Amino acid sequence: MNADAFVYRDNQLFAEDIAVSTLAERFGTPTYVYSRRMLESAYCAFDDAFSAVDHLVCFAVKANSNIGVLNLLARLGSGFDIVSGGELKRVLKAGGSPDKIVFSGVAKSVADIRLALETNILCFNVESGAELERIQQIAAACNRTARISFRVNPDVDAQTHPYISTGLRENKFGVAFEDALALYQRAAAMTHIEIHGIDCHIGSQLTSVSPFVDALQRVLGLVDALRATGIELKHIDIGGGLGVRYRDEIPPTPAEYAHQLLAQLASRNLKVLCEPGRAISANAGIMITRVEYLKDNGDRHFALVDAGMNDQIRPSLYGAWMKLEPVSVRSDVGTAVYDVVGPVCETGDFLGKERELTIAAGDLLVLRDAGAYGFVMASNYNSRGRPAEVIVDGDMAHLVRQREGFDDLIRGEQLLPGHDHG
Repeated sequence: MNADAFVYRDNQLFAEDIAVSTLAERFGTPTYVYSRRMLESAYCAFDDAFSAVDHLVCFAVKANSNIGVLNLLARLGSGFDIVSGGELKRVLKAGGSPDKIVFSGVAKSVADIRLALETNILCFNVESGAELERIQQIAAACNRTARISFRVNPDVDAQTHPYISTGLRENKFGVAFEDALALYQRAAAMTHIEIHGIDCHIGSQLTSVSPFVDALQRVLGLVDALRATGIELKHIDIGGGLGVRYRDEIPPTPAEYAHQLLAQLASRNLKVLCEPGRAISANAGIMITRVEYLKDNGDRHFALVDAGMNDQIRPSLYGAWMKLEPVSVRSDVGTAVYDVVGPVCETGDFLGKERELTIAAGDLLVLRDAGAYGFVMASNYNSRGRPAEVIVDGDMAHLVRQREGFDDLIRGEQLLPGHDHG
């Protein structure tokens, strides 16, 4: 689908046509680097995969919300799946079209709903009866009509990590399958609601199409039941969640994924929406980090790097395996098995454990496949500024987010007024 932009040339790792060592020297470490070519290629793979039907690919902004990344996708005609008012503002700032935005999320605030209505987004993916009532009330007060779909929970096991499974009865997302028909009928009677579609999202990092097919078959049964009651839908949103390769996974390509799902949708006059996030941006990004020290406690070897769990939390949060590679291939030092750990004062602060590496203090490492759920989940824990973000485009590098400094960390804070207590 997507030729790798991060390859070695003469034992030096490159990002498209720029040596990663040059990027580290120019922008410092840790830094996230994204390939424009890979981002655009991954988006186009989805757009092409669904080209046989009326469709809209809505990039899941939560995966990577940098406005430089969003702007690249907006230029290609991408839609966007958002989960907050902040993400909505990012998409608009990046040049995204309001009529290509779908708004998901279980706890939409009054302010966020009002903003989305005023912006005239394509659709709200409604996740509860209470949310439906709130949208109706706000739409009435604004004298607008809200286009909605219900996110239906098909109770299908996505066979993924429990933290990123979203389609089971026990998860917080969506409305119960058995309640959906009554909720649609309730919505149909509302004065400022327009029923537009149906939505389903069962989880993230799925490496088999079968759970998607199972969920879609259940949802299509509900579509038929709705039609029997006189409720005709305009679109079906099949969600996102297609996995990527981090280690040895062999996920379906977008073409394979679309082929099986479109086979279920044959002869149905429904526009198809999908919401890929990770599958577009994950493989298109790396994070550069520098080895500060090598440490040996007798039983284990540690590579102490300048990137921590505040910069990239996936390994700590999910136990996620992410590939670590040296920027320069060297033969003048010994190879050892290292735990690659960061500077944050938590035992859980690691990027990778038991990795065979040939490195020395001062060397650069990259964490591969870091373009999704990387910077977006970064924090300022331990008063650490968040990393820089860079997009490479051939032999050009564009800084799309400056590294945070101390003034950024304390912006909005102030000292307590009063006299000293000596």
